[in-house]
Amino acid sequence: VIRMLYDLTGVNPQDVPLGDPETMSLFESPKALGVTEEEINCKTGTLGIPEFGTKFVRGMLIDTKPKTFADLLRISGLSHGTDVWLGNAQTLIENGTITLKETISTRDSIMIYLINKGVEKKKSFKIMEKVRKGKGLTEEDIADMKASDVPDWYIESCQKIKYMFPKAHAAAYVMMAFRIAWYKIFYPLAYYAAYFSIRASAFSYELMCQGQEKLLHYMDEYRKKGDALSKKEQDSMKDMKIVQEMYARGYDFLPLDLYQADARRFKIIDGKLMPALSTIEGLGEKAADAVMDAAKEGKFLSKDDFRDRTKVSKTVIDLMDDLGILGDLPESNQLSLFDLVG
Repeated sequence: VIRMLYDLTGVNPQDVPLGDPETMSLFESPKALGVTEEEINCKTGTLGIPEFGTKFVRGMLIDTKPKTFADLLRISGLSHGTDVWLGNAQTLIENGTITLKETISTRDSIMIYLINKGVEKKKSFKIMEKVRKGKGLTEEDIADMKASDVPDWYIESCQKIKYMFPKAHAAAYVMMAFRIAWYKIFYPLAYYAAYFSIRASAFSYELMCQGQEKLLHYMDEYRKKGDALSKKEQDSMKDMKIVQEMYARGYDFLPLDLYQADARRFKIIDGKLMPALSTIEGLGEKAADAVMDAAKEGKFLSKDDFRDRTKVSKTVIDLMDDLGILGDLPESNQLSLFDLVG
């Protein structure tokens, strides 16, 4: 995604300011995108942002209200650990016992915290290693921690942890996520083109590119199914949410053009997005490659000519025809007897 964003915008991701306040605000609100929570049915602006786009992590963002890059590091650590957030740090924050800044978020933070409290360095390291592997604390560990005035909530929190994330991994993930969030604000079409090309797993031209009204209709139909949604429909719903956001921001798709569209990548043309050929239901990536290659060789004369040159099935050709992708192509390029007489 980062590579595609670089190619589309010419902006080196290394130059993205990691302290940008507008980008930081996305982790609390979608306001910087120019939309309201109601328009996108989401309280944050992080839909589609790696590490921060899932329902689980968006819930964490709402609970913790991060204000700094360091806060995002803590959230990344909390979200990747086991028994670190749920039933642990989340409860402590809700009860007002601690703030996000005080949570045990990454494995490194344990050792540093204990050393700062006065626990001997080697002992601090060993306690960190036990906790991060979910081995808990011995009576001796607890006694050493209490002797250095480590609070009870901290000791109890350590006892619950089953696995902890390293801070270096959290930093790498958050830097990548922040950069992508920056492009989302300042280069929206490039962001959506990259997301739909690479991250979307069930994008459908038929469901998502026929305008905002039709998209919302399909989303309502999916919501009515509730837990009965298939895996493919669940994946499709995730993609629909990103498309809903794109429409809400005032951007649109171009009708799919056989001679301009790429097989696998979305393209930016005249301030709109041209979907990839592979977004047509039933047209796999290899078939999409065949269509693109055939289109480069010259105009299609008829549906028969299209079928012969691309080997696309009749079912898919009929769908493409229904969606208006084949334009006014005749069934056959053979003239009838009436045409000849005429």
